[in-house]
Amino acid sequence: MHITFTEEAAREIDSKLSAAAGGKLKLVYDAEGCGCAVSGVPTLWITDKPDSNDFTVQDEPYPLLMDRKHEVFFEERMTIDYKKSGHCFVLTSGGQIYNAHMRLLDKR
Repeated sequence: MHITFTEEAAREIDSKLSAAAGGKLKLVYDAEGCGCAVSGVPTLWITDKPDSNDFTVQDEPYPLLMDRKHEVFFEERMTIDYKKSGHCFVLTSGGQIYNAHMRLLDKR
């Protein structure tokens, strides 16, 4: 799996990670409160450390963690962009928009 970050997204994430003093970025398929494990919303988290089931998707521009059980919900190649007007991230692939208003939540 490979995720490309636009310059705008990388700049915004860098500012949040700098403020988080060493946090790690994680892509999550968040099903909390959705009523079903397959009805989730892609979300970015800042965490302290990887969970036992996490793996590193890539190292550039920074390590991106993902839970192995969430991998099935995503395509092999995706892009994360940032919309300054909406103060949100956008996760897309060649075939779909996963989340047009993705949040970056500090979960430490």
